[in-house]
Amino acid sequence: METTLRQSYLDWLRIAAIAGVLLFHSSMPYVAEWSWHIKNAETSNLMLEVAFFFHLVRMPLLFFISGTVSYYMMQRRSGWAFMGLRIRRLFIPLVVGMFIIVPPQIYAERVTQGYQGGFWAFYTTRVLQFVPYPNGNFSWHHLWFICYLLVYDLLFAPVFAWMVSPRSLRFREALAVLAKGKRVLLLMVPGVLWFAGVARVHYETNDLVHDGGYFVYWLFFVLAGFVCIAQPKLMDALERNRRAALGIGFSALLVLDWVRWTHQDTSPWWPCLEPLVAYGWVMALAGYGKRYLNRYHPSLEYLNQAVYPFYILHQTVIVLLTFVIVQLPHETMLSKYLFTVAFTLFISMGIYHLFIRPFGVMRLLFGMKPLPKTKKAPLENKLPGLAISA
Repeated sequence: METTLRQSYLDWLRIAAIAGVLLFHSSMPYVAEWSWHIKNAETSNLMLEVAFFFHLVRMPLLFFISGTVSYYMMQRRSGWAFMGLRIRRLFIPLVVGMFIIVPPQIYAERVTQGYQGGFWAFYTTRVLQFVPYPNGNFSWHHLWFICYLLVYDLLFAPVFAWMVSPRSLRFREALAVLAKGKRVLLLMVPGVLWFAGVARVHYETNDLVHDGGYFVYWLFFVLAGFVCIAQPKLMDALERNRRAALGIGFSALLVLDWVRWTHQDTSPWWPCLEPLVAYGWVMALAGYGKRYLNRYHPSLEYLNQAVYPFYILHQTVIVLLTFVIVQLPHETMLSKYLFTVAFTLFISMGIYHLFIRPFGVMRLLFGMKPLPKTKKAPLENKLPGLAISA
């Protein structure tokens, strides 16, 4: 299949990944053990297990899909043009998010910790001190993903430009060796070894500066997505080996849960389990997606445009909602969670549809493509009495 043509299954997987992010972040006020910006008085160990699975898979899938997106963006663009596009699509929304979207999250958290002033006073006296969170009140919070992706694309723009050029033809043809049999699963090896040797002993911080272990770990997924879409035989191989990849991811998840529940985490092989879960499920989802989701639907274009602004907005909506919800004394934790998911979706999509999608400036601030240019109507359509009905 000609890979310069956008493949629908990748867009469906991107939408599914953002849905996973919604379910994960909506659960954070209610899961046991993990700290978060707003916490419910009652928490659940069982909900923690569901959140743990999403924690392992959601970001690897997003980074893998982002690698394929970078490939498509490189088509008919120079490395410099690609960098300019990524700055517009990623850096501008990141700045907007850090100054406008994220501060209400931090304010709500500080109020639960005893801050008694209003938001504007908090913003001018605390946020604009530019002291990094958590010691201070300036942060990118969930927008760390945008920052990391921006850095990856800027650093690897020359490599990506070379990969899509005729000069890399021999290299891309050589990659086809990995498409034979189950060799495509060997793409797991670098990330698994890196995680087992480095990332697991360095806690994930998402602050870029002190996050070297995970910064490289996420990068492996971006590169895997780019390579697999640049050599279509690798995507075909993922489709053929989707059951094997799922078997690896499923089995690794069961063993990992047994290790966690029985406190057997001193075994020398257990550090390989988390990345095996991530790679197994990501490769399986890519394979099953290619097999069953490569179908266009009229709603796809709308949803695919919405997911990026939705991602930017959703956590702030969750934090502000749960700031109120967790104080309700007579609601069950399950009803609070379901309300959080449903109304975060409702509010975020409402903001997108009404206040972001129709306006060129807002589309720029949220990293969307410009509004399509409207064609001028024929002269006869403008004359009184000669309008043609659609």
